[in-house]
Amino acid sequence: MQQKANDIIKTLKNRGLRVTPQRFGVYANLLAREDHPTVDQILRDLNQEAPTSSQATVYAALQALREAGLVREVLLEQGISRYDANVAPHHHFRCNCCGAIEDINWNTFPNIDLSQLRQGLKVERYEVTVEGICDACRTHI
Repeated sequence: MQQKANDIIKTLKNRGLRVTPQRFGVYANLLAREDHPTVDQILRDLNQEAPTSSQATVYAALQALREAGLVREVLLEQGISRYDANVAPHHHFRCNCCGAIEDINWNTFPNIDLSQLRQGLKVERYEVTVEGICDACRTHI
């Protein structure tokens, strides 16, 4: 556990960020999960034992982590920002029933042909969002 904490501190410093308890806590929380939480979910986790963080503090920590390239904002539902510490290229699956979000390996869709886009568009980044019903919800339907 101490090694993981040291790795987080080193990563934050290497990206030019001052290590604060809030940044450390938010980044550690995101690294430990795969569910793409909202700010409220992160805040709830951080304040589970004792209220120490505010929503504004979590937003500020996320903003700094995002600007440093350690976290990405995932917008898969209108008006809902979720956050992901997996900044490597990947796609997403979103369950239309429970709202769960799951990463899909980048190589799952190897033959996407961007050359068919209209002339003049310059693609800088893309990702595929697959929507459907997850296996957990299918068993309850």
